[in-house]
Amino acid sequence: MQHTYKRVFLIVMDSVGIGEAPDAELYNDKGADTLGHIAEHLGGLHLPNLAKLGLGNIREIEGVPKTDKPLAFYTKMKEASAGKDTMTGHWELMGLKIDSPFQVFPDGFPEELIEELEKRTGRKVLGNKPASGTAIIEELGKEHMKTGAIIVYTSADSVLQIAAHEKVIPLNELYQICQIARELTLDEKYMVGRVIARPFVGEPGNFERTANRHDYALKPFGRTVMNELKDGGFDVIALGKISDIYDGEGITDAIRTKSNMDGMDKLIQTFDRDFTGLSFLNLVDFDAKFGHRRDPEGYGQALEEFDARLPEVFEKMKEEDLLIITADHGNDPLHHGTDHTREYVPLLVYNSTYTKGKELPIRETFADVGATIAENFGVQMPNYGTSFLTELKQGD
Repeated sequence: MQHTYKRVFLIVMDSVGIGEAPDAELYNDKGADTLGHIAEHLGGLHLPNLAKLGLGNIREIEGVPKTDKPLAFYTKMKEASAGKDTMTGHWELMGLKIDSPFQVFPDGFPEELIEELEKRTGRKVLGNKPASGTAIIEELGKEHMKTGAIIVYTSADSVLQIAAHEKVIPLNELYQICQIARELTLDEKYMVGRVIARPFVGEPGNFERTANRHDYALKPFGRTVMNELKDGGFDVIALGKISDIYDGEGITDAIRTKSNMDGMDKLIQTFDRDFTGLSFLNLVDFDAKFGHRRDPEGYGQALEEFDARLPEVFEKMKEEDLLIITADHGNDPLHHGTDHTREYVPLLVYNSTYTKGKELPIRETFADVGATIAENFGVQMPNYGTSFLTELKQGD
């Protein structure tokens, strides 16, 4: 079967929003502007490769000039789902629309949930508040070792995390506890996106988290474009936390990454593979290390480091490859709180044969990305989203 593009490389710059969404006020995010505020704060961003693609044409960003001959097709996308979290944004990219937002717990989890967790696991709960994973084990690790109580905490995301020392609570038991927590939080009144086991080792004052983390995510609420691709015999290579976000659904190969730069290394390696289908990368550092921690300097540096890797991608691209760069929500490091922000996300679509890209209409849903990929490979179209594949054909 003939595809317009044999391989699609989709990069999600986690949390790189491009200005408040029309409904930002409903999310307490009026004025949020991840890219704009970082650029302003730093006196300009140096992103020559993203600028060449047309990032500065989407809207004015200090230090990122508009170009007369953008290499990519460019626009911004609005989120149609209710919510502004990672899972909602990613699921929508692959053709779903989420009407009930995942919940966040800025004051910790409801007492009734904690009591039920204690009853079902036979262990008391310490913590129950939003916290940094390393800070909370420093704070409560000693008490946990003495009492055997589990450390429960959350973050600005929709997550319930359970930390335990591997010598106090064996991994199997910790995983079982997390499965119980997962069952309890499937209830609509909680709507928790992920439960995460966070084992650690060491002594008080010198604790260290181990690599035995395990995520218990929800399965997407419907079939995604990735399910259609996999069932249609195409490759779906998941890089970074993509496999966790979709709970392994519709994935033929999952590759873990340690950081943004490791993610870019792994992406560049997939260019050397002969496959037909989708390579899907999430770059989480923007969000986890800099957005939530409200660190505009670190965020700006991470953006510039990402931009500096793009020439390696361009060099590897074949004529039948399509590159799509976008985001899943915002996380303005100069906005109040530590939460994600409801924003438009950028969309840049590039192929090495394009002589001149142009502006696409603003997309009403992130699902347009999934619809375009589905049409390209001739698989079942998602219920949401409008493909822009023919607009790319007309313009190259």
